[in-house]
Amino acid sequence: MFHLYDFLIYCFITAYTPGANNLLSMSNAIRLGFRRSVRFNIGILAGFSVVMTICTIFSATLYSLLPRLKMVMQILGAAYMLYLAWKVWKSSADLSADGGKEASFLSGMILQFANPKIYIYAITAMSLYILPIYQSAGALAGFTVILSLIGASGSFVWALFGAAFCRFFSRHTKAVNLIMACLLVYCAVSLFL
Repeated sequence: MFHLYDFLIYCFITAYTPGANNLLSMSNAIRLGFRRSVRFNIGILAGFSVVMTICTIFSATLYSLLPRLKMVMQILGAAYMLYLAWKVWKSSADLSADGGKEASFLSGMILQFANPKIYIYAITAMSLYILPIYQSAGALAGFTVILSLIGASGSFVWALFGAAFCRFFSRHTKAVNLIMACLLVYCAVSLFL
């Protein structure tokens, strides 16, 4: 029996908790406004969909190899998150200092391939909730779309939050950058807990 309620709780908690996508989406919306950060978020959705499709296709194989791959994914993901934390912390307090440079579709898409949270989200959802009950290509394709939309929706919500509180954040940029950097460090450290 498919436990829809448990599945949705897992998906939404995973999608809306702080992570690289959500924190960078909020940061971009603070700097650029929501409209100018949309390209980055669409890149997140595209990359998320590609990664989700790959994880769906190879979930059974990856699940059996997970103990060996987990540490490599954790180390690479943590290193990337620490790099992002450094970039956020060192970013300028002057929101116009970057000349209004927009975050690109490609940078949002590429981020997904280095984001271990997505791999863990995909493999866990597939192996615990979906594959034990559904094996048809149509069902797996449908769940891939659902997981991608739910997962990427978190970055759009965080971007809206950043845009809504832009004035407050612009007055307290250094403190906001420090908090976001610390959250990214927390995300990196929590991979090993």
